Amino acid sequence: GNRRAEKGACHLTLADLLEGGQGLALAVLPEEWHAAELPALFARLKAAFEGPPRLAVALGHGPDDARKIDRHAAQAADAGVPLLATNDVLYHVPERRPLQDVLTCIRLHETLETGGRRLAANAERHLKSAEAMARLYRAYPSALRESVNLLGELAFSLDDLAYEYPEESCGESATPQAELERLTRDGASRRYPDGVPSKVERSIDHELALISDLEYAPYFLTVHDIVRFARSKGILAQGRGSAANSCVCFCLGITEVDPDRADLLFERFISPERCEPPDIDVDFEHERREEVIQYVYAKYGRDRAGLAATVITYRSRSAVREVGKVFGLTQDTLDRLAGTIWGWAKTGIDPAQIREAGLDPSDPRLGQVARLSREILGFPRHLSQHVGGFVITRGRLDAVVPIQNAAMPERTVIEWDKDDLESLGLLKIDILALGMLTAIRKCLDLLAENYDRHLTIATIPPEEPAVYDMLERADSLGVFQVESRAQMTMLPRLRPKNFYDLVIEVAIVRPGPIQGDMVHPYLRRRQGLEQVRYPSKDLEAVLGKTLGVPLFQEQAMKIAIVAAGFLPAEADRLRRAMATFRRVGTIGSFQRKMIDGMVARGYEAAFAERCFRQIEGFGEYGFPESHAASFALLVYASCWLKARYPDVFLAGMLNAQPLGFYAPAQLVRDARDHGVEVRDVDINLSDWDAILEAGSPAAQRLHPRHIKMRETILATRAVRLGFRSVKGLKEDDMRLLMDRRDRGYDSLRDLWLRTGLTRAALTRLAEADAFRSLGLDRRSALWAAQGLDAGQSAQRLPLFDRAEVGAVRHEPDVELPPMPLGAQVVADYQTLSLSLKAHPVSFLRDRLTDLGIVPCDALAHDRNGTRRVVAGLVLVRQRPGTASGVIFMTLEDETGVANIVVWPAVFERFRAVVLGARLVRVRGRVQSEQGVVHLVADQLEDATEMLGTLSRDSLSDGALARADEVKRPVADHRHKIAPGAKLVRLVRDVPEVALDITTQTVRAALPKGRNFH
Repeated sequence: GNRRAEKGACHLTLADLLEGGQGLALAVLPEEWHAAELPALFARLKAAFEGPPRLAVALGHGPDDARKIDRHAAQAADAGVPLLATNDVLYHVPERRPLQDVLTCIRLHETLETGGRRLAANAERHLKSAEAMARLYRAYPSALRESVNLLGELAFSLDDLAYEYPEESCGESATPQAELERLTRDGASRRYPDGVPSKVERSIDHELALISDLEYAPYFLTVHDIVRFARSKGILAQGRGSAANSCVCFCLGITEVDPDRADLLFERFISPERCEPPDIDVDFEHERREEVIQYVYAKYGRDRAGLAATVITYRSRSAVREVGKVFGLTQDTLDRLAGTIWGWAKTGIDPAQIREAGLDPSDPRLGQVARLSREILGFPRHLSQHVGGFVITRGRLDAVVPIQNAAMPERTVIEWDKDDLESLGLLKIDILALGMLTAIRKCLDLLAENYDRHLTIATIPPEEPAVYDMLERADSLGVFQVESRAQMTMLPRLRPKNFYDLVIEVAIVRPGPIQGDMVHPYLRRRQGLEQVRYPSKDLEAVLGKTLGVPLFQEQAMKIAIVAAGFLPAEADRLRRAMATFRRVGTIGSFQRKMIDGMVARGYEAAFAERCFRQIEGFGEYGFPESHAASFALLVYASCWLKARYPDVFLAGMLNAQPLGFYAPAQLVRDARDHGVEVRDVDINLSDWDAILEAGSPAAQRLHPRHIKMRETILATRAVRLGFRSVKGLKEDDMRLLMDRRDRGYDSLRDLWLRTGLTRAALTRLAEADAFRSLGLDRRSALWAAQGLDAGQSAQRLPLFDRAEVGAVRHEPDVELPPMPLGAQVVADYQTLSLSLKAHPVSFLRDRLTDLGIVPCDALAHDRNGTRRVVAGLVLVRQRPGTASGVIFMTLEDETGVANIVVWPAVFERFRAVVLGARLVRVRGRVQSEQGVVHLVADQLEDATEMLGTLSRDSLSDGALARADEVKRPVADHRHKIAPGAKLVRLVRDVPEVALDITTQTVRAALPKGRNFH
């Protein structure tokens, strides 16, 4: 029924039930049938099923309950079937009825005023006691007895769902285990051409023996086959998570983490006590993962493979919007309310936020919206696809779990939430998408094409000091996993020197270590400010690599085993509790056992309690060491590319967009600081992707703060931006332009006639300033594009068949005024989201200086505690769950970036500025420690309006004088609009200031107290 219908619908008929419903206990809902149809229906059901069907009746304290039950009892007697008492429950207590009405309206896309009879008449559809049910059905007690009898007949248990691994080809071997061993040995020979290290050899033997005992070989062969397919198509893949613990996975090519490089715990991956398959997550290039997904569907069939589902729940913003619609609030009001809520908040909306939105919190309707939206927080909102978890079975998957069509074409999804699969023992293989893999693969292709260096992730030169020197300076913008402000703050303090330091760096800036108070003790010990002590030799063996501080899930498991006497199976249950703490909250059940166990073994009670608190912190996202090791490998690879070939790194990152923490404008700006020459999009020179061209040495253009990289960068070329950078261009159109370009286009009209591109596409190219190689600036190209006549297209119309081919309708030459630089930059941002000509804030610098605002790079030279004012474009807003409500903002001006710390109290005062402003002015105190500089804000101001004057700031004095002439009447007569004729003349003569003048004119004319949008 699901597969016949679109997502969310199910098309089933009575014939389907008669054909496939054997083994079911049936009850007929008489409201769904005409009375005359019931006798024939019951006759068919009796013939098709073993047990007798029932006729269900639900009484809801309606005005005709007595007549209703008498009528249905007579129908049941005529058909010779039992009458079944039901309660038709929708909520557990009557007080939930308003919420039920709201949810019904959300489902039906109605308001409370238009819901009408589709809403319940009373609040009786709640759970009732046995006594209440007896009173309700006092005239027909047999109907209640039938309910009890039915429950006694039902014997289904989820344990009845039998799962079997899919069978895999044994290839050249007799059994799956033999094939796995053959592939592993062959892979080991390729991985270690000079001979397999004895340590790795022992690990392989141990792992293969355990895999054989637990009969997991088919599982490994399944994952290996999927990765093999990806590699055969040139798709980069990298196993992560527990797979990084396994030598077998490394030899099979599932993961690139060399077990000889990271000493990991295999029992975290496979445990005999667990008796369940290991969990292998494999990341694929995000642009090509769909090829892998369709391969799985093609190999196993839609009836044996399906993507897992995940339940999306209500958070504050979605709850307010949905409930507000039900109460009939306007879209503008909903936008205001939602705009006061931070990101993924789960606390609802309070009166202060309602007041901040310019609304009255005492309004009864708004009060209802606030209360009911808080009630549905955490409720299921809709069923979505898991990010990549595949369930594959030997037999029919739809015999175990229903399968439905996904919203995306060519996707099918099982109906159960991903978190239930593990409990039921269903095999899930995570086929995940990772943008950085796409970027790295494109970087490696560019490296081979332009520098003749043919590398893979595994063969990138390891442990180069220059890479770690760059990380130590927090020069990691764009680098995988360590580009956030928190990671950049940590890097100069942790000072990574080797691969394992990167493993720790990836894991330490996580909610688990932070909430478990692990970060500062580790840093103090690493910096020699605190002595490293171990309470016992056993714990020294467990915590030696992390200086006595538990940072990983594996260490938490080992502590529980060696210090608290947990059995391995109990330690694994502790791991599960850590992983599901948010959802289930069961980790506290281990507290007494762990503390008592440690005290009994001679550890101090205070130390035991501190250990448990640290472990409990893992419930808020503790990181497995194996997972961190997989990510650390990508950290090193992306950092090596940036340090050695910044041109390649930039082009690869641009060609893999969207991904990462920063927008292309920041990536380009950072690359230029590293000496990379970046060139504009051009119709004769650009490809769809960014490409490399011959350029001058990078050292000539290095920013002073990156001068240490003079000897680090191996080579650099110029990066030519691709057509993909231009908003609104279609790839097919640009491929056509490139295919027909030959030796180049000599005019815009030449391009038009040879490609047949639409005027809209040509206009978009002109707006992107892509005709410079033809000697046309943006304005001239736009003029030429608008001058194209519809009759002159490459697909000539019959009306013009007699016209001479190539005939041109001549127009007098027009000398267009040059477009000011500020207007050029604004247009660049509108079409490319970046500009190579100048930074927007640079045009405001004189005005900012007059206001006492310093450039962002000046903060690096200030002493701790200095008071400063900076201004810049807002790049990033972060509110980490572990930061106790603190917000971190990153501002950018023409000199660099400034990191802003906004404490909760300051955020509440300036919420609208923090959430909505694009250009912000911040006053605060400099906080400088160990090379990490922040500005702790105490006042913020929205300066976005200044961006509207960019064109004006770059005009000539004469144009400014004319602008002031028009604005003067506005200043003199605040409630009078300036004379229209003067506005028209100004718009004609100086179009760049038209918007600014209109804005100021309208703002001046508004009554006092009215908002301007």
